[in-house]
Amino acid sequence: MADENTYQVLINDEEQYSLWPSDKEIPAGWRPTGHRGSRQECMDHVDEVWTDMRPRSLRERMASQ
Repeated sequence: MADENTYQVLINDEEQYSLWPSDKEIPAGWRPTGHRGSRQECMDHVDEVWTDMRPRSLRERMASQ
């Protein structure tokens, strides 16, 4: 069964990404990136932009050492 839902890509303050159904309320702590599409289109976008899986706070801490 094909997933015909529309999704949006969300990001949190730690610069972690998530897919979320477009018709659902965005959970606290997350904000839209502006990218919407099929599940696969959103996954492809996340794969392209999320190149460092470490949370932002960890990246900053490691960079300051």
